Amino acid sequence: MIIGQAFGWVFDPANYAGPDAVPARLWEHIWISLLAVLIASVIAIPIGYAIGHTGKARGFAIALSGGIRALPTLGVLTLVGLLLGANLQAPLLALVVLAIPSVLAGAYAGIESVEPVTVDAARAQGMTGWQILTKVEIPLGLPLLVGGVRAAVLQVVATATLAAYVGSGGLGGYVFLGLKTQDYAMMLGASILVIALAIAFEIVFSVLQRAVVPAGVAERPTRRRSGSRERPHTPIPEGTPS
Repeated sequence: MIIGQAFGWVFDPANYAGPDAVPARLWEHIWISLLAVLIASVIAIPIGYAIGHTGKARGFAIALSGGIRALPTLGVLTLVGLLLGANLQAPLLALVVLAIPSVLAGAYAGIESVEPVTVDAARAQGMTGWQILTKVEIPLGLPLLVGGVRAAVLQVVATATLAAYVGSGGLGGYVFLGLKTQDYAMMLGASILVIALAIAFEIVFSVLQRAVVPAGVAERPTRRRSGSRERPHTPIPEGTPS
């Protein structure tokens, strides 16, 4: 019963008109999430590339990422909200902290995934360390980086509902309003919209992650499989006993 009422709320035309309508809240939710991941990427990607390329401070980065993951987002949001006030800065900072570990892990794991033989071959051709990083390691590690950003986006989209906890908008506003007024159909309907948004981002980043795989790397398994199926035929000379 409540599920049917929730879908009825989602598709109710009355919820799609006015400044507090679903499209406005949905847009707030999207841009808050993407802005948080963008800021986290600007911070974490250069650090991750430096760690992956040099091999230094990897243990510290793993420990730091694990520590950040263990932080309760609602607690961080509440603390920052008390310090900065009820505005966009509090949830944005909390979401950035949430997104950094996944992006950082994707960045240095992508660089570390490049085979040492490939790096040695590039160095043997006279490439500098910067050229190896930009022309070899980053392109080959890009799928893992996109995978890290993909995980960060999904985490942030799911957690951005807490932005409404300090009055910063988003689909979470319906959740807290429904909780306050005991309108559980509104709460579940808003949750359905968040789930649908997460699925949409999952599809987009899944396609993007496949698209950034270098052509030579994508074709390599195909050549191996075709080579294993099609063996060259060696003619048997006449007179040779079978």
